[in-house]
Amino acid sequence: MTLLTKTNLTSKLSDRERIAHIKADYWIPYKRAKEVLQTLEDLMDHPKTTRMPALLLCARTSNGKSHLLQKFFDAYRPVVTPETENLTIPVVYVQAPPKPVEKAFFVNILEALNAPYRVSSNEIALRYQVFKILRAVGTRILIIDEIHHILAGAYLNQRAFLNEIKGLANDLQIVIVGAGIRDALSAINTDRQISNRFEPAILPTWKLDGDYFRLLSSFEAMLPLHESSNLTKEDIAIKILGMSGGTIGEISTIIKKAAIMAIHTGKEHIDILY
Repeated sequence: MTLLTKTNLTSKLSDRERIAHIKADYWIPYKRAKEVLQTLEDLMDHPKTTRMPALLLCARTSNGKSHLLQKFFDAYRPVVTPETENLTIPVVYVQAPPKPVEKAFFVNILEALNAPYRVSSNEIALRYQVFKILRAVGTRILIIDEIHHILAGAYLNQRAFLNEIKGLANDLQIVIVGAGIRDALSAINTDRQISNRFEPAILPTWKLDGDYFRLLSSFEAMLPLHESSNLTKEDIAIKILGMSGGTIGEISTIIKKAAIMAIHTGKEHIDILY
């Protein structure tokens, strides 16, 4: 697929196509995200040991956590070896169930693996199936997003759920990557043995500094507008930061809405943010 430059986008696409481009998801490789991705790459290459490392990615809602994990996951899609037709699934990405229920957790993993299962199967049978498949497909990293959901259960349920996660790491010798809001730290600390394994990785909210201005420049470079918006101009940058609460998701939403308005009104640049 040919990548369109900004010049090509503004000159060759219709207004409707430019708006569709603005609304689409695209990746902006900012500094902290690249650091976390490098950590994930390093974990991917970690040899199997009796005590596997783990990572806990924490961020406020709408601050890029899931987008970052999806970026990493997309780089390690399932692969079929032509000679043997063996399927390899190096990274499995699942959501933690709304409550710490082991059966629901195993079902989520099987769904992510696109593996058939019996709804009537008990927790033990599903656990056996999950372990068997993950071994067979050579999984190296299991990502558990929204891991703070553990806190929605009673203390004993939380401990039992964490024991299952610990069992996956120990028995399969795979890396566990948990992700969630700040409450995820409290969720993992329910079990001291497992919390000691998790290295915390925080995605902080944005502030008025060089990284933030570089982020705005990257956003502007992606906008198919005919005129420059000068998003790094101090008054505009401060306005966006204040409206967004410092999260990248809200920063993106504000800029995209303003850019679409600029096309609709014919201004072709972002000048006023409401």
